[in-house]
Amino acid sequence: MSYKYSLAHLTALDLAPPELTYIAAKAGYDYVSIRPIYMGLPNEPNYDLANKKEMFRDTRKAIQETGMELLDIELAKINSDTNPADYEPAFHVAAELGGKHVLSSIWTEDIVFAKECFAELCDIAKPYGLTIELEFVPIATVSTLQGAVDVLESTKRSNSGLMIDAHHFHRSRDRVEDLDHIPKDWFRYFHLCDAIGQIPLDREEMTRIVREERLYIGEGGTNVGEVLKRIPKVPMSLEMPHKARAKEFGNEEFVRRCLQSAKMFIASIETEVNKN
Repeated sequence: MSYKYSLAHLTALDLAPPELTYIAAKAGYDYVSIRPIYMGLPNEPNYDLANKKEMFRDTRKAIQETGMELLDIELAKINSDTNPADYEPAFHVAAELGGKHVLSSIWTEDIVFAKECFAELCDIAKPYGLTIELEFVPIATVSTLQGAVDVLESTKRSNSGLMIDAHHFHRSRDRVEDLDHIPKDWFRYFHLCDAIGQIPLDREEMTRIVREERLYIGEGGTNVGEVLKRIPKVPMSLEMPHKARAKEFGNEEFVRRCLQSAKMFIASIETEVNKN
């Protein structure tokens, strides 16, 4: 089975979901990943498809016309004041568009509350045929692989899983060997990107790189290749925003180059594995 690729919305966040879908199709992606849950972050466009009915219809039309599939939506973020029921309209949107997964992460220090919320998210999502994928983020509360494993083991939901981002795995300083002990059915897709090998100590700088300066695959200094060798062959969602490159090349050419770098890197990894 060959790898399939999704265009993660953060890579070209200034494109609304319909335009993102058309460009992903032109560039040769198999899936698209969108952000219809508005979080009110600085300079973040509002793509709340549950309330933007025309944009929702245009997105559905784009998916139908291109034959693209919706891989996932994001972000069902768990904060100290989160009410999981607030995310249900977005789950309905995802299901209507044929989506498969919902990305979540945990940002509250109250881990007991966070686990309750995560379990409830899974329960709300299940009738829609959606899974809730937990991502650990170095600048969040659940910031490591073990932290995410603890939540998943505690909540025990059949539609929960683990979503690893290559950037975050490197920044969390987790060991690739620890992936050998993760249940294989927890993996449903992966955020593929690269970044400089040196880990920033400043939180603001780390946040800036996450949102504005990730690198093409194989260009940086992360251990993404070793990570991929230890997980199942799942769809690769390319989340590699780079503000300067997108401006230089334009979104369509930039996301095409992202995909080219990913395919070249994956081919080299598969060649190495086959030799061994």
